Amino acid sequence: MAGNLTRDEAQERARILSVDSYAVELDLTTGDETFRSTTVVRFSSSEPGARTFVELAAPKVLTATLNGAELDPAELFDGERLVLPEVAAENELTVVADAAYMRTGEGLHRFVDPVDDSVYLYTQFETADAHRMFTCFDQPDLKATFELTVFAPPSWEVVSNSAPDVVREAAGGERVRWHFPATPVVSTYITALIAGPYHVVRDEHDGIPLGLYCRASLAEHLDSEALFEVTKQGFDFFHGLFDLRYPFGKYDQLFVPEFNAGAMENAGAVTFLEDYVFRSRVTDARYERRAETILHEMAHMWFGDLVTMRWWDDLWLNESFATYASVYCQANATKWTDAWTTFANVEKSWALRQDQLPSTHPIAADMVDIQAVEVNFDGITYAKGASVLKQLAAYVGVDAFFAGVRAYFKENAFGNTELKDLLKHLEAASGRDLSGWSREWLETTGVNTMRPEFEVDADGAFTSFAVLQEADPGHPTLRSHRLAIGLYDRTPEGIVRRERVELDVSGARTEVPELIGKAQPDLVLINDDDLTFTKLRLDERSLRTVVEGAGEIRESLPRALAFGAAWDMTRDGEMAARDYVALVISGISGVDDVMVAQTLLRQASSALHMYADPAWRPFGFEQLSDRLRELLTSAEPGGDLQLAYANALAGTAASDAHLSLVRGLLDGAITVDGLTVDTDLRWTLLRRLVAAGEAGEAEIAAELESDPTAAGQRHAAGARAAIPTAAAKAAAWERIVGEELANAEFRAVLMGFTEPGQAELYRPYTEKYFAQLAPAWEKWTGEFAQTFAEVMYPSGLVEEATLERTDAYIAEASPAPALRRLLIEGRAGVERALRARAVDIAAGRARA
Repeated sequence: MAGNLTRDEAQERARILSVDSYAVELDLTTGDETFRSTTVVRFSSSEPGARTFVELAAPKVLTATLNGAELDPAELFDGERLVLPEVAAENELTVVADAAYMRTGEGLHRFVDPVDDSVYLYTQFETADAHRMFTCFDQPDLKATFELTVFAPPSWEVVSNSAPDVVREAAGGERVRWHFPATPVVSTYITALIAGPYHVVRDEHDGIPLGLYCRASLAEHLDSEALFEVTKQGFDFFHGLFDLRYPFGKYDQLFVPEFNAGAMENAGAVTFLEDYVFRSRVTDARYERRAETILHEMAHMWFGDLVTMRWWDDLWLNESFATYASVYCQANATKWTDAWTTFANVEKSWALRQDQLPSTHPIAADMVDIQAVEVNFDGITYAKGASVLKQLAAYVGVDAFFAGVRAYFKENAFGNTELKDLLKHLEAASGRDLSGWSREWLETTGVNTMRPEFEVDADGAFTSFAVLQEADPGHPTLRSHRLAIGLYDRTPEGIVRRERVELDVSGARTEVPELIGKAQPDLVLINDDDLTFTKLRLDERSLRTVVEGAGEIRESLPRALAFGAAWDMTRDGEMAARDYVALVISGISGVDDVMVAQTLLRQASSALHMYADPAWRPFGFEQLSDRLRELLTSAEPGGDLQLAYANALAGTAASDAHLSLVRGLLDGAITVDGLTVDTDLRWTLLRRLVAAGEAGEAEIAAELESDPTAAGQRHAAGARAAIPTAAAKAAAWERIVGEELANAEFRAVLMGFTEPGQAELYRPYTEKYFAQLAPAWEKWTGEFAQTFAEVMYPSGLVEEATLERTDAYIAEASPAPALRRLLIEGRAGVERALRARAVDIAAGRARA
């Protein structure tokens, strides 16, 4: 894996250097493989005479000059670092290089639109890839101003962090010049360049120029009005909340092709996955997630861009705060007022999964190098941290929390900070000592489990009630929690809350005297209103209520918490997979929140693939598909739930009858009132038929001819890899290891190769996978190596042999810590599935 700055190196460089400015000139007209990159960086040193280095990943350095003296690239440049043998008190370094366009979604990525052959460029620099475009000290605490000059074809739009003051100035030949004046001081990883014949829509709000960009071939699908609406709501809300104006002038949002993540918070030039430009009908859940992403990146303008972590140990400060702030804004300033329900279903569920892996880590992590950071963009850093910030706001008071945040911004604007700097202001605003809270929540690992323990008398009233707190033996911390207990009864109007008690829980057992004498309800819900970060357990009667009628719970958040508790119990082997599937089948019709419905259906399918008795699995899929067929035909025509059911059915259909329904929907022989089988749904239906052996290359080619777009090519690549034949798997494997695929197609092929239910077809590649790990980690970029290690792990082979082979590889190869982490995470998933399957097998035998 190329490039790996260590924390020790970064600290030493920051100790002796201070960077003033970058003046970067790029010529994007020099060819299809490389571009000319000229950088002038001015910096000072507290130790004249010291030896240091600057980063640059480029095929060729043409010239390098430090303070007027020529440097010899042959001697001092290794392809990634240029050694500076002796710096002065004040320095000027000039480097001219031919840098390479990337197809991996890192550095300066180059994409050719198959629709019209137009070239589109964009940058992705987090964690440390700015030096793929220009020479720089690529670490977050060496901030500087950034001035950019770009030579580009005349038809292109060019976007950077600041607004241009020179636009398309004639520069001789088939090129024009753009100039972007110096930014405020920023970290290298949030500088940006986006260029190409992008379609643009402009607006303005509260004095801030706004821009939306996408490829020209997607222009008809860009719903600019909706995007601008969320953007303006976000600015109004955050300006009031932070009491500090947006600090970077204009605000452009750019939807770019083949993006590796959801979005990136480049100052004033935010890039997004272009799948957020919806070319087919999607449910409101997708619009809600897009809005959360927009608001997440906007929050970063203050928390991350204006005030930046000193080193990646505090990455969570950026990501957790942006996640918490985005959901807080959504719930209070947009139409998605149930955003905290989605948070519980999506982010919190992600955090709980991550925190139970053997690779779990404290929220405030120990990041020794860039490789460690790159595998740390995880459920702890984003979702557990956001959950804990939500708790902290409740603990100190929301007003005091944001008063502390405002003071933190004002003191540290354009600077770098550590966790202690934020806690100082939160303590001052709230009057609370947070050192104990920090130790308990930020510096420990693992998730607690809460379960009720009670006794009732002959009349069904509680004679005792306690909350039991448990911790995994490997992570034995019992924490202090503020939580609520809800008592819910089944009534003709549904399952409704009768009583709520809020209390502090600490230690292994907390008595709840307020509930003595209360009648036992049908459902006892620990952590009602989702006040703390914990797993929940249901008593026997409550579990029966949830299995029989979870859909009857009237409010969305307690319903989501009840479903979530059942899912946790399934994953932990306390509930049989077949019972979870039965819960979803019985309760799904009562769920009117499409995000919750989609989550439940996805989890039910996962339970069948991973946790169910293989002998019972076909019957389980038959039951689930039967229910989905009923729901599809009875749902509101044209509604979101109808579309969600259609997509889910395309993932579960396995029997002849259900596959016949899928084929009928695809070819039009079967229609459902209100359901439009548009481009993306067609691919979803076809993928199911292909994976089941009911369609193949001819059908894929025909569909691609109808949809010859980048998305269509990606769908086709994934479908071809999912053809259930040995020949198709062999061809896919050769593409994975032998071709220089672009990042989006690479991932599509990986996902098709590892199609659920095809484990026997990729069993022969287990040894090839382990043999490929070391060369991939050594030679591929970080994004590709990590994706390969994670996605291609043989998680579908749920057997002891998979665990043994993983253990043997780790013992024999001693892989790098970041790679070892990915392997033990994959291993943990197989181990969990083995335990859950044993429970489901036992349940089946007991009921036979």
